[in-house]
Amino acid sequence: MYSLKIPDMVLIPEGFFLMGSETGMDNERPVHRIWLDAFMIGRFPLTNREFRGFVEENGKAEPPFWSEEMFCHPDKPVVGISWTNAMAYCDWLSRLAERRFRLPTEAEWERAARGQTEEKLYPWGNEHPSERPFPGYDLQTGGPERVGRYEPNGFGLYDMAEGVHEWCSDFYDPDYYLHSPERNPKGPSSGKRRASRGGSWRHRIKFSRCAARSSLNPFFKYADYGFRLAMSLQKRREDSSLKEVEQGQ
Repeated sequence: MYSLKIPDMVLIPEGFFLMGSETGMDNERPVHRIWLDAFMIGRFPLTNREFRGFVEENGKAEPPFWSEEMFCHPDKPVVGISWTNAMAYCDWLSRLAERRFRLPTEAEWERAARGQTEEKLYPWGNEHPSERPFPGYDLQTGGPERVGRYEPNGFGLYDMAEGVHEWCSDFYDPDYYLHSPERNPKGPSSGKRRASRGGSWRHRIKFSRCAARSSLNPFFKYADYGFRLAMSLQKRREDSSLKEVEQGQ
């Protein structure tokens, strides 16, 4: 029987933030003010070690690239994951943990990536990635670096700008910001692609701005696509229960 260990989750407090960028791509405009209820999000992208339980318990096929040296370390982010794979993992973990895990919305992801800063380009501020001391990929094997090797942002989250693209729950619409609701936007009601966020080890520029948006067919499995868990909070929750989740017990 799989020994369940809930991935480390971080509380993101409720509040307003400015979403988007006037200096980025057209799909990042206009900058708009958003309110989000408090939520939890994974401190790290989901790793091979964490995904293995899902594979073994359910008799699922191993993800593509699973055994390749560039990707196989247990503490590297799992890659080759479609949006549908990520959703299946969330459903599986929710049943075992008796708590509802899901993918973050685009708004939640961007709020989390900004790390308590407003209108900064990156999770660390406005310093260009070329001036950072970190390469954004594994110098020994290639591929993504193991999670948590660089410093966290202001919320204590790791790898929000680099490593792998992370699936979000939303359908993707490049013009969604023109009519996005102010409170807890969840994306369009339909579409053909799903939104993703974050940088990629295989891009020429390996670090992504907080506001940068991307998308993909939800059935595709690429070597730079993974995911990070999120979880909604009950309006009334016992302090002991919240503490338990934060400690990953």
